[in-house]
Amino acid sequence: MEEYHVIVVGGGHAALSAALSARRAGRRVLVLERAPQHMRGGNSRHTRNVRCAHDRADPYLTGEYGEDEFLEDLRKVGGGQVNVDLARFAISESRTLPPWMTEHGATWQRALSGTLSLGRTNRFFLGGGKALLNAYYDTCRRLGVEVRYEAGVEDIVVEGRRAEAVVLRRGGSRELVRGKAVVVAAGGFEANLGWLKRYWGAAADNFVVRGTPYNDGTVLAALLEKGAAQVGDPKGFHAIAVDARAPKYDGGIATRLDSIPFGIVVNQAGARFSDEGEDLWPKRYASWGARVAAQPGQIAYSIFDAKAIGCFLPPLYKPFQADSIAALAALLQIDPGALVSTVDAYNRATAGNTAFRADALDGLCTRGLGLPKSNWARPIDRPPFCASPLRPGVTFTYMGVGVDETARLVDRHGRPFANLYAAGEIMSGNILASGYLAGFGMTIGGVFGRLAGREAATHAAH
Repeated sequence: MEEYHVIVVGGGHAALSAALSARRAGRRVLVLERAPQHMRGGNSRHTRNVRCAHDRADPYLTGEYGEDEFLEDLRKVGGGQVNVDLARFAISESRTLPPWMTEHGATWQRALSGTLSLGRTNRFFLGGGKALLNAYYDTCRRLGVEVRYEAGVEDIVVEGRRAEAVVLRRGGSRELVRGKAVVVAAGGFEANLGWLKRYWGAAADNFVVRGTPYNDGTVLAALLEKGAAQVGDPKGFHAIAVDARAPKYDGGIATRLDSIPFGIVVNQAGARFSDEGEDLWPKRYASWGARVAAQPGQIAYSIFDAKAIGCFLPPLYKPFQADSIAALAALLQIDPGALVSTVDAYNRATAGNTAFRADALDGLCTRGLGLPKSNWARPIDRPPFCASPLRPGVTFTYMGVGVDETARLVDRHGRPFANLYAAGEIMSGNILASGYLAGFGMTIGGVFGRLAGREAATHAAH
């Protein structure tokens, strides 16, 4: 039976960061990617940037983004119990990610402008996540990392607190693969609607899984069954508002709707239910999945007028359009009287608001509404009037396994496993309790992937 120094379970950014780090340390490394080759890379395929701390502007970043500001941003969107030491470590280590990623094949593009407003805090990889992963896989090939596709890990054999082997199903065969150390970077359970229904009930049937369909929690469940500590809110997830016409799985970033800050959002009853202009979009976009999930039927509508067109990335699906709000309501099968009443009240509360700025908190707020809108509040009064239907689009779940400062799994009593490490979404609940910062998932994947790979390589040397 073959034995590898380090087995990496998963095929996305965290997994490949671990594999490359372990290989750079001279170890024999095997990557087990459950997806076929053309769908390799997990949710990383749908990413575009990574958030990182830095001291000054450069050709790809427009200004300074210090560690204290980074941590404060994380605290503002977060909440609940997180491991602050691990969060600080991720932020500190994020400084070193861009050069490391460049060394392993990443190329970069100049900062984007518009709704995202991420040019100061996030680096964008040229060609998006697929290009980044293609470069990483090519580097793996050149360095001699073995990769098996359509290789689903069903279980991890653990004796005491030591991983002895992984149980691999490939095609119709089942195989035991041994390694001196194992890194799990197999994502959460977001593609397992049955598991989501334990916490969300029947509402989960209306969720869209915008990432890979292969993250069904098989490895996570196996680890929890073997005594790994559970961290993170079982109901917590990174979920955005996607177009309700998006495919059930794997629609990716193109299905996201960025029109929300520039209009209003209503539910089936034609009523607003949340502040659409609460903060800059990169700090709030990932909260809208849960907000829509809490509405009847898990459906909502982004309503905007002609003035907003051009303020955000064009949507993948053409919005519904009409020359009046009442006619728009009819298209959406919403009570026209209710929607007209909501828009009229909103327009009265925004009358005279003209000093609009799309790229900053402009302070244009409503006046006198019970539910305020804090920024970008302009009357919806110029036809055509537009609407896009929204569903919760789940990217990844926060419940995962606990790790220590070396990325080793810990058990329910806080004791580390000897040779079992975790990176990426499967351990993100150590740092993310709720909310999300754009690009921070890639930060967690890169930082803890490298750490897990290095530590696994060190363990395998003995």
